[in-house]
Amino acid sequence: MNILILQHISVEDPGYIKVLMQKDQCKLTTIELDKEEKIPDDLQAFDAILCMGGPMDTWMEGEYPWLIEEKERIKEFVVTLEKPFFGFCLGAQLLGEVLGGKVIRSKQPEIGILDIHLHPEATNDLLFNGFPSTMKALHWHSYEVDGLDEHPQVSVLASSVATKYQVFRYQKHAYGIQFHIEAKECTVRDWGAVQEYKKALIDTLGENALSELDEQAQRYMDDMNQNCKILYENLKRLVSM
Repeated sequence: MNILILQHISVEDPGYIKVLMQKDQCKLTTIELDKEEKIPDDLQAFDAILCMGGPMDTWMEGEYPWLIEEKERIKEFVVTLEKPFFGFCLGAQLLGEVLGGKVIRSKQPEIGILDIHLHPEATNDLLFNGFPSTMKALHWHSYEVDGLDEHPQVSVLASSVATKYQVFRYQKHAYGIQFHIEAKECTVRDWGAVQEYKKALIDTLGENALSELDEQAQRYMDDMNQNCKILYENLKRLVSM
């Protein structure tokens, strides 16, 4: 597979998915947008895009002007070329906005190891078939996608107690995933070193939250990695179609 990875901060790469892709010797092209690296002109050359998370928000185009082009190129890849796209956290929110939705502040931040509940439609979905009906996942967000209920080509596949659009699909090839299925053993510690992430964590869960969250993440890591493996195997089949 020839994969284009859009990163918004170096610490948020595809995580455990990247481990699996490297094991399969996939061709990976990583664009660090926060370092003003440019998205390649020929998107047709790529089999899929993985668009990762970041500390900025979708509307911060004044502070991060590269967001304008990123949204245009995501729309080109997803809507015009109809090629496989997988957006995680900020990446999911960018997809939601590109499809005509909006990104709003969550009623309550979701940070921690929390439950995801799959909807019945996910059973027959190309990317999420084979998953348990409820699973634990890492969350670290204070904003979420909204306003896609009337979109005829968008389906909601999974939700949490606080967030409706935990997983949504556009047509059969583009996915927004609000949680972090890509988490690996060092993820919480690495992200805790980012000032914006650490502040959100402490504001939500208290002064000792980083060590407590890391301990909780390690407890569920095997299960989370197993779910990531399921997603990756499904992703490979979807991309090859």
